[in-house]
Amino acid sequence: MPTRDHQFSVSSRCELLPYLIGLPLGLSRKQAKDLLRFRAVSVKRMTAVRHDTQLEPGDVVTIAAGKQIPAASIERQGLKIIYLDDDIVVVDKRAGLLSMGSEGEKERTAHRILNEHLKALTKSPAQQAFIVHRLDRETSGLMMFARSRPIQAVLQQHWKDVTKKYLAVVEGAPSKANGTIRDNLVESKSYRMHRVERGGEPAITHYRVLRTGQDKSLVELTLETGRKNQIRVQMAGLGHPIVGDRKYGATIDPARRLALHSCELKFCHPVSGASMEFRIAMPSRLMALIEARGVARAK
Repeated sequence: MPTRDHQFSVSSRCELLPYLIGLPLGLSRKQAKDLLRFRAVSVKRMTAVRHDTQLEPGDVVTIAAGKQIPAASIERQGLKIIYLDDDIVVVDKRAGLLSMGSEGEKERTAHRILNEHLKALTKSPAQQAFIVHRLDRETSGLMMFARSRPIQAVLQQHWKDVTKKYLAVVEGAPSKANGTIRDNLVESKSYRMHRVERGGEPAITHYRVLRTGQDKSLVELTLETGRKNQIRVQMAGLGHPIVGDRKYGATIDPARRLALHSCELKFCHPVSGASMEFRIAMPSRLMALIEARGVARAK
């Protein structure tokens, strides 16, 4: 599937669907129909097109990079599709929504909601998304899913090469404006992560203080490893728990949610190799915590 806009000039009279299949993009009949279904195909002189739209010599056909899909229903359930093609889906997950099913909740999860959405869009019960990584229930922001098991395997195999950045509002101000936190983490029987001197799994996080205030700071965090609750337990270990994170020692919760947001994913597309970069702003509810008077930008 195309990863950037493509334009083609029609040389002879024909129908749109056969024309798309005959293009040098290698589209299958299903892929071409999907592009039409998701309104990713336009013709310069027309307001709308169908599979049997008649093309005339000189018409210009444009195939957009991402499939443009109706999103109102899925957004009401806590997900927003940022990008979708035949191989991957990038979504914005709302805080409070589980990434995948658990013993206590199997229905209202990002995975389940996305699966049902894809099935409805493609009118195929076989459609499904495959989890590449997870966000904590309380964390908002960017998540990526694969649309097949082989793509899932490729993405997970190269997950260390993906740039994963977060924004967090933390209590207090770190003594150093930037640094790297290295720990070994283990999970207790109560599902709480702990730092240990020996054993466990290595956890590495790079941080940079963006703004500081009287009692809070805005910090950008880049994951080198991706352990459960990694950012939360490491910031707490640094003496600056994330605002609202009662589990790891936060004392204030003005936004009534964890002040942690997945803001950037940068990677190479698993099929085309194209450079993909997605950024999403921190929710205004969290930015308000650090935009009060007396807040200064870190140098």
